[in-house]
Amino acid sequence: MTTYVDATAKKKRMAGIIPIHGAEGFAGMRKAGALTAEALDLLVPMVEPGVPTATLDRFVYEFARDNGAIPATLNYRGYRYSTCTSINHVVCHGMPSDRPLREGDIVNIDVTLIVDGWHGDSSRMYPVGAISRKAERLIEITYESLRLGIQEARAGNTTGDIGAAIQRYAECERASVVRDFVGHGLGRLFHDEPNILHFGNPGTGVEIKPGMIFTIEPMINLGRPQVKILNDGWTAVTRDRTLSAQCEHSIGITEDGVEVFTASPRGLFDPLAARTG
Repeated sequence: MTTYVDATAKKKRMAGIIPIHGAEGFAGMRKAGALTAEALDLLVPMVEPGVPTATLDRFVYEFARDNGAIPATLNYRGYRYSTCTSINHVVCHGMPSDRPLREGDIVNIDVTLIVDGWHGDSSRMYPVGAISRKAERLIEITYESLRLGIQEARAGNTTGDIGAAIQRYAECERASVVRDFVGHGLGRLFHDEPNILHFGNPGTGVEIKPGMIFTIEPMINLGRPQVKILNDGWTAVTRDRTLSAQCEHSIGITEDGVEVFTASPRGLFDPLAARTG
């Protein structure tokens, strides 16, 4: 059974209890989302061959510190970094390291900054130098999947409508949708109700109502959808070693549509469009 409650009365995640945010929540998420998007914009010229992902992680930490924010992943359940940096066949939760990026890599950088208690959560793909056409195509499919998911995120629809739109498109393009990781509610909590599946059937899940805030973050593989977790307990990779891509926005449901809190202030969210724009 699903219950919708005033977000100000909810202090922890409880199964089936979905917070409904008011003007304060939307204002807080705008501020947190904008700072996260700015950090991701500033990374664009830094992602080059020869640059270690640890350098990018250190930049995000210092950017957050200098702007009065806290990286949500730092020391979260033992995770030691301010970002997740997932390269090539890494699906998500890749750990920054001293390994230099190489020409032709693709890397997802996932950043969540806490500003005044609110979590702005977003991730993007970054091409490293010239990349293959198949890598470009995967990124294109992933970004279109997110766009189609956000299009379905409106009052009166269900969370299943979001997943169905993503799955239908990705599979029509002969890619696959990862099932092991999902979007989630957020706000003052990093992870809250509801879970947002990126696959499923129209009309299933929970009803979407104004005031809900959550992420949509499809992970799309060129090969099969199965993943495995490496021995570090965090890094998820494709079982068949094919490329994977992800992109993510934090959004809020309004009476007449959706607000994207993590939109790029410089129009750099979609890396391929930004290169040709």
